[in-house]
Amino acid sequence: MSNSGDERNRNTGRNLVFAGKTALITGGTKGIGRATALALARQGCTVVVNYLRSRDAAKQTLDRITALGGAGQAIRGNIGNREFQEKLFDKIAADYPVLDFFISNAALGSFAAVRDLDDKAWDLALQTNAQAFLYCAQRAEKIMPDGGKIVALTSLGSQRFIPGYAAIGVSKAAIETLTRYLAVEFAGRRINVNAVCGGFIDTDALKSMPNHDDLVQEVIRRTLFNNVGTPEQLAGVILFLCSDAAEWITGQTIIVDGGYSLT
Repeated sequence: MSNSGDERNRNTGRNLVFAGKTALITGGTKGIGRATALALARQGCTVVVNYLRSRDAAKQTLDRITALGGAGQAIRGNIGNREFQEKLFDKIAADYPVLDFFISNAALGSFAAVRDLDDKAWDLALQTNAQAFLYCAQRAEKIMPDGGKIVALTSLGSQRFIPGYAAIGVSKAAIETLTRYLAVEFAGRRINVNAVCGGFIDTDALKSMPNHDDLVQEVIRRTLFNNVGTPEQLAGVILFLCSDAAEWITGQTIIVDGGYSLT
């Protein structure tokens, strides 16, 4: 408790980079989404986090945001559902003057070899990951000021083979391609659209992968810094892409993997 208070005191009177800004983070109460929400809150941003299942995780995230001296709200719903997408952005438009940052982080998918993929697994990944990014980016752009920022999270499975990752990997590749198209079409309003492609990050998603322990050991062996990445390391890159320092970066996929993909 005292640590949170100390952190809030350190923020008082400091020139906060994102003071007066508002961000939406889908899948924002765990892992990379939560780390990004807290990092934005530390810099004065109002943060809206969307989540699907855990009310406890949502409450803990909001409590932490408040402890940092920030503000925000948690909105529960399936981001892959078109009706919920409309309700989500209608609420944001009603509650805030503009949406400055849209971070598309939520993802779902089933692990299966290509020969075992069925319509359900395929549709789940494409709808929740790629299609949701398209529709949400369309809605976000309508309530963004000129100079807004859109960042989508992808993974190395978009470019490299990962066992059992076919449907999710294809959906992540679609997001990276869509990032380039959105960047060109939104450029007239100077809205930057980029993707962050994470390597193997220590989250619940990594723990759910088949042969998790063997995979982690292989990652540690191959990663140039000999470790699995952290959500905070990805959050730092996302914050950079939301900042004015990145205003001339758009349509790019930034790989953050500790050098894993080089070996």
